[in-house]
Amino acid sequence: MIKNRLLICFFVLVYVAHSASGLTLNDEGANIPHKLTMSKSTLLDKVKGGWAGKTIGCTYGGPVEFLYNGTMVQDYVPLKWNDESVKWYYDNFPGLYDDVYVNLTFVDVFDRLGLNAPADSFAIAFAHASYPLWHANQVARNNVLNGIMPPASGNWLNNPHADDIDFQIESDFAGIMSPGMPNASSAIADKVGHIMNYGNGWYGGVFVAAMLSIAYTSDDVEYIVSQALKTIPAKSTFYQCISDVIKWHKLYPSDWKQTWFECQKKWSNDIGCPDGVFVPLDIDALINSAYVAIGLLYGGGDFAKSLEISTRCGQDADCNPSTVGGILGVMLGYSKIPEVWKKPLLGVGDRMFSHSNFSLNKTYSVSYKQALDVISANGGKVTANNVEIKCQTPVAVKYEQAFEGHFPKDKLSIGKALDKVLDVAFTGKGVVFKGYVQCSDNNYIAELGVMVDGKDMGVIKLPVSTQDSRKVDLYWIYQLKDEMHKVSFKWLNPNPNAQVYFGDAIIYAEPSVIDQF
Repeated sequence: MIKNRLLICFFVLVYVAHSASGLTLNDEGANIPHKLTMSKSTLLDKVKGGWAGKTIGCTYGGPVEFLYNGTMVQDYVPLKWNDESVKWYYDNFPGLYDDVYVNLTFVDVFDRLGLNAPADSFAIAFAHASYPLWHANQVARNNVLNGIMPPASGNWLNNPHADDIDFQIESDFAGIMSPGMPNASSAIADKVGHIMNYGNGWYGGVFVAAMLSIAYTSDDVEYIVSQALKTIPAKSTFYQCISDVIKWHKLYPSDWKQTWFECQKKWSNDIGCPDGVFVPLDIDALINSAYVAIGLLYGGGDFAKSLEISTRCGQDADCNPSTVGGILGVMLGYSKIPEVWKKPLLGVGDRMFSHSNFSLNKTYSVSYKQALDVISANGGKVTANNVEIKCQTPVAVKYEQAFEGHFPKDKLSIGKALDKVLDVAFTGKGVVFKGYVQCSDNNYIAELGVMVDGKDMGVIKLPVSTQDSRKVDLYWIYQLKDEMHKVSFKWLNPNPNAQVYFGDAIIYAEPSVIDQF
């Protein structure tokens, strides 16, 4: 009887809280409501909050991005914020906002081609955009430019960075345009996210988009995180990691640092990224999504506290508070983001983001229109003053696991320029060769013939490393037998003004029992 009374009180409080924020629920229980009615002004306010919060968070964490790898940003390190913070980055380092302007590439495709725009349209727009890219994004760009289209462009066999954070920081558009409809956001994520990611790298984007979608329906961050996790397959390591964060938050409700330490002990193994194994750098979506969840859960809906915690977790310390800021921006609405955080945006509202024809104000307008379209396309109603959203219960997306059966075992330091022919022997089942191409002729493309154990693997083309079309890693191959192998490279079009430099080779083998703990 006592339990029933408590539950009744709980649902009354939930109803009151949502009604006070301009939302109306007609469902009972701990799940997403069947229907959600809100005014158009409330919807627009939340769309604005999402994009504004993302921009704010990116700016706030910018000064410490990847300066604290494998360690926290200590309490005594100041995280500065003032009225000029955003303008300074617009003026001096506009590339900080890659979290935003890559998103806007996909917003633009939907704006031009509508909700049924095919995956190839997003891939082509992304590959030919003028902005520089890194990691999974850049591998995907090179793949698409060479005819490897999604989903193959993001698959780990074609992309050694498939588990990296890339789509996690570029999926916001999908959640913002899918209010209360996490399965709609997942469908969009499937179409766009497999351009550059697979497995946990893709799940990071699915999870973030789902949190943004669900943030329209609730003011409870614990609810938002736990409901969004239902979009991820339970047997995936991504699901297990975020489940651990939720569990540790309950065990250590006032000590985010303890949960951070638990994450480091269990989930900080970067297996895929050739730049993140054997070093403290961890750009893997798994650990960075954990930091997002830590910021949200321990921030408890407080905008400032949430941004600070997610930033102090370290690693990709601009992207993670950017994600947190966007989720809280949707949850609170633009009008309820504290003025101290919004004030620096006032002078840049009509300024275009770098490499984009979108400003913040234009983004608000276009993204709001797309949200209306998605509501209508998914059984909702749009009237003169209100929207009635047919909400969705989260359903897990398909299961994917990158680098299965592969574990980093060694790093060979080659450290030499290619002199027509290079032979490298290793013991394992996979290898990634890191390096670069230099040439006084920026249009030069080195061509290398590759043999593996005497078998002709074809020709690889390597643009000069300053080019946007560059290949991030020189060559990779997985799924060999776990034994001794020899890889041979032959320079087919040598140029006296060019250099093909081989740095390290990352060797993969079957994981041992100890590697799995």
